[in-house]
Order: sequence, then structure tokens, then C-alpha cells
Amino acid sequence: MKKLKKIKKYSFLVLVILQFLSCKKINNKEIQSKIDVLPYYNEASFTPKWLASKSGKLKSFHKIPDFSLTNQNGKIITQKTFKGKIYVADFFFTTCPGICLKMTNNMSLVQEAYKDDDEILIISHSVTPKKDAVSQLKKYALEHNINKNWHLVTGDKKEIYDLGRMSYFVEEDLGEPKGIDDFLHTENFILIDKNKYIRGIYNGLNKNSVKQLIADIKTLKIEM
Repeated sequence: MKKLKKIKKYSFLVLVILQFLSCKKINNKEIQSKIDVLPYYNEASFTPKWLASKSGKLKSFHKIPDFSLTNQNGKIITQKTFKGKIYVADFFFTTCPGICLKMTNNMSLVQEAYKDDDEILIISHSVTPKKDAVSQLKKYALEHNINKNWHLVTGDKKEIYDLGRMSYFVEEDLGEPKGIDDFLHTENFILIDKNKYIRGIYNGLNKNSVKQLIADIKTLKIEM
């Protein structure tokens, strides 16, 4: 009887270990990129364009233009800040009572995944730049443990809105013209490669989508 109990005990332990290893495999699969090469995007419908990295078509392909904004430390941020970097962009505001906090928490997963990798940066644009002065952005950064590779930026409202709508294509209202007085609010995260091309769009409210973003950054690092 004692021998039988021992066998049952060891069998149970083996089963637990196998289940653990199995779960680990599943979790690893979940954060793997679904493709070996990421597509390019050049308009608001986000229809993927499958181009080789050395394709001649990329010479005239849509890129994120230069900009000049100010981050939470009072530093001027331009495309030079992102030279040779992969980065993730989104749009938020510090007093947002709704989705922004969840977006910040999910973007923190990206920060955590690449906290020791200076090749990966994040830029979050305030859509209420007059309210989100440098001091307010600094306060928000401290409250949410935002590190040096994550830039919260403020600046000219028109420049920020034009970047969001015409450069990053973050709003989903296709074909509906928007003006400076129409509020810009979106949950989308945009992945930009080292050459300023858009390589992915992700739902910043969805953790699985953000995990896919983290995996796609790994794919982009290999490609670049």
C-alpha cells in the first residue's frame, strides 16, 4: 500500500512538471511573431504592403516626417532622437478619465520587455498640449515609472494633430475630414522601423495585441 502511494505521489509530481513545461511552451508561442518579415504601411486603411527591405519602391514610400516636440525633461525631441532606433508611437493626455491609463499600463509592458535595450524607444504625444506642459508630463512620468527611453511629448497642437492624422494614420474615421478643433483620441500603437517606415498597428487596449507588438519588435530587430 505504501509503495502504491509513493508511485501515485511521484506520478502526480511528474504530471505537474509536464503541465508546467507545456504551459511554458504555449506561453512562448503566444509571444512569437506570426511572420518572419513585417509588412509596410503607407495609408490610413493600413493595407499591408509586402516589400523587400531593399525594394526600389521604398524610395518614394511613406515615411514619418521630421518634427520638433518637447519631452517630460524639457528636452527637444526630433527625428534625430530616433536615428537608428525602432520606436513605438501613441497619442494620449495626462488627465484622460478613460482609455489612456490602460494604454499607459499596456505600453509599460513594451517598456519592461525592452528596458535594457536602448535601440527601442517609445514616444507618447499629448493631444492636449496646452494642459500637458513639461511639468505635468514629468509628474505623469514619475507616477507611472516611465524611463529614459519613453518620451512623453508636448508642443504645437497642429503639428501633433497633423502627425497623428497624416503621418501615423492613427484615427479610424477613413475619408472623414478632421480639423484642429476635432479632438484626436485613439487607442492605436504604431510601430516604426529605423528608416522611419510604419511597420505595424496594434490595439493599445488589448494585451494580446500589445504582446504581438513586443514580438514584432523582435522580428524587426532581426530584419534591421
